[in-house]
Amino acid sequence: MPETGHTLILLAAGSGSRMGGVVADKILAPLCGVPVFIRSLNACLESGIADRVVLVYRDAAQLAQLQACLSAIDFGQVEFTWVQGGSERQESVIHALEAASDSDFVYIHDCARPLVSPEALRALKDTVVRDGAAVLAHPVVDTIKRIPQKDQLQLTELDDLERCRLWAMETPQAFRYPAILQAYRHVRQHQLTITDDTAALATIGQKTSIVPNASPNPKITTPADLNYAAWLLEQTEDSKPKCQKG
Repeated sequence: MPETGHTLILLAAGSGSRMGGVVADKILAPLCGVPVFIRSLNACLESGIADRVVLVYRDAAQLAQLQACLSAIDFGQVEFTWVQGGSERQESVIHALEAASDSDFVYIHDCARPLVSPEALRALKDTVVRDGAAVLAHPVVDTIKRIPQKDQLQLTELDDLERCRLWAMETPQAFRYPAILQAYRHVRQHQLTITDDTAALATIGQKTSIVPNASPNPKITTPADLNYAAWLLEQTEDSKPKCQKG
């Protein structure tokens, strides 16, 4: 049985604008016959990291679709809380955190990463319990260059970055609840802009432990990402019979 006080926050409120209209909602899009957000949820529940789920939805129409998907599945004693998200990711996270006030630890996961493995999640849990803040990540393998200005591309100066020090952040990102709530309230109070949860924690001077993740955990952003995720699933024996091209 999972320990009490561990809450999974699933973010499903994103607009998915970079899907280009290929699918109406990437979170609800079928991935080898199973909606993307259900794959994310199943992996987290299979891992046993949390006993409660806060699911952040975009609007009433999406909420009805998400609930319809869940109604066909028996999740046992798992407690679900529904929270409407904001216009930006960080607003959605704040709303979810405020709805999870009796938590000791929270795991903040983008539903658009449906391939996260239970093994990686259990390693994440061990680390956050020990250190108080943890994130799944993988080392950057490409050579990364920095340019002087955002759109300065022609005959520009290329600044080398030390690849050995670069890590690509994934989700879930896990934290002791009081610290991440304080961090996000600080972000809101000072009207800061952040791109992930570890950045919020850093604004109050706290550090995060990296949990190296060797298994693919891509984020679905474009139609090509859906095809790539389906290909990855086809590499496992369990998924081969269910996967369809297209």
